[in-house]
Amino acid sequence: MKTIYILWLRQIKRYLRSKSRIVGSLVQPMLFLVALGFGLGPVFQKAGQGNYVEFLVPGIIGMGIIFTSIFSGMEIIWDRQFGFLKETLVAPVTRLNIMVGRTLGGATVATSQGIIILLMSLVVGFRLSNWLLAIPAVVIMFLTAFLFTALGTAIASKIDDMQGFQLIVNFLIMPLFFLSGALFPLNNLPKSISIIANLDPLTYGIDALRYFLAGAGANHFGVGIDIVVLTSVTLLFLGVGSYLFNKIQI
Repeated sequence: MKTIYILWLRQIKRYLRSKSRIVGSLVQPMLFLVALGFGLGPVFQKAGQGNYVEFLVPGIIGMGIIFTSIFSGMEIIWDRQFGFLKETLVAPVTRLNIMVGRTLGGATVATSQGIIILLMSLVVGFRLSNWLLAIPAVVIMFLTAFLFTALGTAIASKIDDMQGFQLIVNFLIMPLFFLSGALFPLNNLPKSISIIANLDPLTYGIDALRYFLAGAGANHFGVGIDIVVLTSVTLLFLGVGSYLFNKIQI
């Protein structure tokens, strides 16, 4: 447990010391929120879909989480190139503990980003349906962040080049985000798009966030299904990530 805590704490300290990283990772989500929220809001209301800002905020939180969590895998490549990973792997601790500690740290950082976006969204007019439900919403943020941090770790375990990692992750993130229902309702989609959206794990994270933040009426699948899918996929990615991390050659 001490190993996990130390690696978790290292991730948190690196995040807090990088002010540019904190600001930079918040600019894009807030730009999407303001531009789309106020730009498409009237169109959304005319279509009888309600307040677009309330619909959009859970999706933008999901956007901030997935970008931060998956890109945290790049730190593995960075540590490998500068020798820190080698020193960690030769320590008398299991690689599983190392992987879990790094993943927990990345998930905590991504969850913090999600909470900051939620607080900033209150300034542009978003209102929580029930403040007590903000607590389970944070749990969903963490579960989603843990899922995609484990995915980022799995990808980084097989790649030595930062540029290659960025290309692969960008190619993966954009479809995951745009097909998750973050920006548009999942009702009445073409069948092919609907199938892809149902296979996207981010879809269920955002859907659960809408349940807790915007009210049960905004939920598409049902919060029970969302939690079961998120938990199952998280365990799957954690298992895959642990296996690939164990195979890292320095």
